[in-house]
Amino acid sequence: MAPRAPGRNAFMFVLVTVMIDMIGFGLVMPVTPTLIAELAHLPLEEAAPWGGYLSAVYAVLNFLAGPVLGNLSDRYGRRPVLLVAMLALGSNFLLMGLATSLWVLFLGRVLSGIAGATMSTASAYIADTTDPKDRGRAFGMIGAAFGVGFILGPVLGGLLGEYSARMPFFVAAGLSGVNFLYGVFVLPESLAPENRRAFDIRRANPLGAFRHFKKLPHVSYLILTAGLLQFSQMLFPVVWAFYTELQFGWTPRETGLSLGAVGVSSAVVQGGLIGRFLDRFGPTKTALIGMVSGTCALTLYAFATEGWMVYCIICVGALSGMAPPAINAIASSRVGVTSQGELSGAISSVQSVATILSPLVMTQTLFYFTHDNAPFRMVGAPFLVAALSTALAAIPFLIGVRAGQEPAS
Repeated sequence: MAPRAPGRNAFMFVLVTVMIDMIGFGLVMPVTPTLIAELAHLPLEEAAPWGGYLSAVYAVLNFLAGPVLGNLSDRYGRRPVLLVAMLALGSNFLLMGLATSLWVLFLGRVLSGIAGATMSTASAYIADTTDPKDRGRAFGMIGAAFGVGFILGPVLGGLLGEYSARMPFFVAAGLSGVNFLYGVFVLPESLAPENRRAFDIRRANPLGAFRHFKKLPHVSYLILTAGLLQFSQMLFPVVWAFYTELQFGWTPRETGLSLGAVGVSSAVVQGGLIGRFLDRFGPTKTALIGMVSGTCALTLYAFATEGWMVYCIICVGALSGMAPPAINAIASSRVGVTSQGELSGAISSVQSVATILSPLVMTQTLFYFTHDNAPFRMVGAPFLVAALSTALAAIPFLIGVRAGQEPAS
């Protein structure tokens, strides 16, 4: 019998997979610090470094597994990779919800780091099943699903966390399990057998993308800028819940609602404002506006003394989301049409390194300025580090812009 052709249900499964990945990620953000402190038998400020280690483990595995999963999907098809990853993601949430020690949390983060590296496979599935003229819209829908998941996840996690720090993990496991079963019954394979290739470990080397730097020397400053901005933005998923509880005494509900507000403001900027800014000011000025906005907001977070101030600062910092797309637009205009993949690989490599380093730096900074023997207490110190990184990003950006490279044809 001929294999079933992918249809609307299959595309919806991929969208739901991406959204559930982000919902699950967001669900546990408001309550993870509480669970870490409970399992480590430490006060919240002393538990912060463990949060950094957990995030770094996730980032390392995500970095290593991404190209491996993509290459496995080229060999065995997209369907088995997506389904196994969804099953692993559900197992991670269940493990973390049942955890009785820190090592179980680390095991869960290893599983989630591997399972969360499915974006490349999901993108490949979309490319397999859509016409070239429709792919822009399809990838846009993937981005929208990503954004919706980030808005819903923290809000739901905060509300559920009011009942138990473990409840969001069980709900996330249930969502992953339901999606896995849905995929078993509705997801056909998108990659025809004649289009598959043998697995080659050399092509699955995650460090290979760094070789693109020597091929793209004239945009290396812009790539560095993207990495510095990523380093700053990783502050939010790693430190935010620690910060709001230590600084304002917020509950998981209040933390989740604030993260939802961050997601909504980002969606408004990405979905509506950035196009207008680019049309009016151009990518260079738009990127600088984004960096100035981010630097100001992060500095204000560092010195905020009342919870209501956070929502005002969220509005100030919303425009920071315009910087990365504007920088990508400038960089992509300066390489030829045959080098766009190399550019994306180079940016992704630098951002992956930033995603690994940032949790370690930010949580150690928080611990240093909040433990009993701290030189002085400052819960917002990590935000000053992030503000400095954002401000410094303007230096390589301006150097790269002033290099005067003509847009490539």
